[in-house]
Amino acid sequence: MRTVGTVLIRWAAAAVISILAAGGIATAQEPHVPAGGYSELSVPSSMGPVKVQVQWAKHGGTAALYVLDGMHATNDVNEWTRQTDIMAQFADDDITLVFPVGGEASFYTDWLRPSAFNLQRVTYRWETFLTTELPDYLARYGVSATRDGVIGPSMGGSAALTLAALHPGQFAFAGSLSGFPDLSGPGMPEAVCTSMLAVGGYEVDAMWGPPLGPVWRQHDPSELAEQLRGTSLFVSAGSGVPGPEDKWDSAIGVAGSLTGFGLELIARGDSLRFQQRMQSLGIDATWDFPATGVHEWGNWQTRIAEARPQILGALTGG
Repeated sequence: MRTVGTVLIRWAAAAVISILAAGGIATAQEPHVPAGGYSELSVPSSMGPVKVQVQWAKHGGTAALYVLDGMHATNDVNEWTRQTDIMAQFADDDITLVFPVGGEASFYTDWLRPSAFNLQRVTYRWETFLTTELPDYLARYGVSATRDGVIGPSMGGSAALTLAALHPGQFAFAGSLSGFPDLSGPGMPEAVCTSMLAVGGYEVDAMWGPPLGPVWRQHDPSELAEQLRGTSLFVSAGSGVPGPEDKWDSAIGVAGSLTGFGLELIARGDSLRFQQRMQSLGIDATWDFPATGVHEWGNWQTRIAEARPQILGALTGG
């Protein structure tokens, strides 16, 4: 014989199931993330699942900073989380840090086709991912798609400015750290082509077609300068002279600094040309050209710390 207690328990369980099926308490099924916590997400995309590392806003704020990787982006972690203390820098701030994983030599853009040289199997669709698929996914967690920032070093710096120019409704802040914001400038198409081949055998024409062609110029921050008016901008490049943050304590560190010397000189010259372009149009930005710094993570860790107050001001007002 069933007891009254058993009947009540079964009745209550049936009622809960019925309510859930009807969507009566849909909020119970929404993702729950502790304020200030850390997650690793697998986000669906047209490229397949993309890993995204996330440090959630300390107090549940809705603003987000998309932190892009450099040319050597790997598929296991975003190098910012491995090479720098960026998460500690923003740990007490009410801003979510979003670290997309992957995108080697992609310039975080939508490619025309896969690269033939290295038998690439999937066509890069990073712009679609960062401006549609990922924001839609993060909205489930309460992250806004209209008050974001984007920043990156090297390749990621150029991409950050391009994304902000093409999607001003999403990005209120953009930062380029040792980036190449004048992609059509003297020697830049050749430099990009050489770098993409060296990193992974990527064919530059598969990205935007022939260098200096119409699609290439449609993704050049210097060509898109007018579309950056009103965006909070931070543009930095070191001098190529090693600073206190650059590693000279090992053979690998010395080799990295020597390589970073040449790359940083290119970034410096390219960023200075971009500064001239912006100033000729009367467009404001924070220009940061320190006396030291090579094309390495120690430099970029220092620069992100300098940019942090501006990022918080642009995205949270604080």
